[in-house]
Amino acid sequence: MKDSNFLKENNARHFWHPMAHPADSQKNPPTILTGGEGVHIVDVDGHRALDAVGGLWNVNLGYSCEPVKQAIADQLNALPYYSTFRGTSNDKAIELSYELAQFFEADGLTRAFFTSGGSDSVEIALKMARQYHKVRGEAGRTKFISLKQGYHGTHFAAASVNGNQKFRAAYEPMMPGCFHVPSPWTYRNPFDETDPERLAQLCVKALEAEIAFQGAGTVAAFIMEPVLGAGGVIPPHKSFMPMVRELCSKHGILLISDEIITAFGRTGSESGARHWGVQPDIMTTAKAITNGYFPFGAAMISGAVAEVFESDTTGKASVDQGYTYSGHPVGAAAALAALSEIKRLRIWENAAARGDELFAGLQKLKEKHDIVGDVRGGEGLMSALELVSDRDSKTPIAKHVPLQVQKAAYEDGVMVRVSGNNIILSPPLIITTDDVNKILSALDNGLSAA
Repeated sequence: MKDSNFLKENNARHFWHPMAHPADSQKNPPTILTGGEGVHIVDVDGHRALDAVGGLWNVNLGYSCEPVKQAIADQLNALPYYSTFRGTSNDKAIELSYELAQFFEADGLTRAFFTSGGSDSVEIALKMARQYHKVRGEAGRTKFISLKQGYHGTHFAAASVNGNQKFRAAYEPMMPGCFHVPSPWTYRNPFDETDPERLAQLCVKALEAEIAFQGAGTVAAFIMEPVLGAGGVIPPHKSFMPMVRELCSKHGILLISDEIITAFGRTGSESGARHWGVQPDIMTTAKAITNGYFPFGAAMISGAVAEVFESDTTGKASVDQGYTYSGHPVGAAAALAALSEIKRLRIWENAAARGDELFAGLQKLKEKHDIVGDVRGGEGLMSALELVSDRDSKTPIAKHVPLQVQKAAYEDGVMVRVSGNNIILSPPLIITTDDVNKILSALDNGLSAA
């Protein structure tokens, strides 16, 4: 490895960082990380911090999950790569497809289509939804509806169903046929409704009205995150997703549960859809599927959707899409090991318990610090603080303030994530009560400093 002086001198000079202005990355060089152990990360200066970001929602088992590391090493020695395009396969992809079908059996999902990551999984799901209707003889079903504030990735189709202008404006015009309805966000919504259950009803009515306006026979799918993540951690009322499921079923619209973040325990349940008692038609996964150790993902497909494809005799159901690294044997081996550890540790149970502790602590920070306008979470280990300059008007705070909180917290030994005026927390699902207290203490100091 190059020495620290070299790394600092060349930081952000020769590659552009995602989700950042190139000039800003050069003016304010990113933190250079060189190590990780347990739930901690280490930077180029040897500073050690508890990672309350969990990599990027994905290092659920922490940085020292030896079974996953060993599985990757062993597979590199056995078969480092081969294509799964028609005519060839590999043992690890076959094993993984079986294990995923077992894990998601309660969600009604029986088939997997492997991808290289989250945006890929969403892309596959959207295209598969259109093809499903074509195979069934309803070629006019091409439109997609999604939630404002929802986030579904960066590919053109995925970005087109994103509900946040930040991820769309620079690349418009987006893909036609994508429409958005209000999300059940109690802190900010067009109905000025603060009761979560009533808001859920209003949002479902808005969805129903949009379906009627577009024409139900033109809509292919509705896509949503069980808990909105990048949009600011927005958990809906428990009645919302079941009402959406009922509405989609009524109109023959596929329900895509985007679980790039929420699958594999993040919400305190094995999946986000299961958390709300819903069976989707398609589920997108990635991130924690390999604990972040290898780029990999999967679109999981329900038995009913699979039957339409597999019983086709016209040739319309040929899946003429895929990626060079679909079903990559090293990624599949990593996913098998990660899934085994997820089940062995039942990490969704720890996520639920530690999530309750974290959410309670964040609510106390709101009572103490006036710049905290809203605390969101309470569904496993995904939480957010929304910072405001005035609570009554809910005016978002100046952009530099959350960065000050982040800097102070990091100096105090905890890495947190800033997104707009939100401080987002998504730590590994193996954290302890002591870790939760450390996060809360660092945030308390960071808010005081800001």
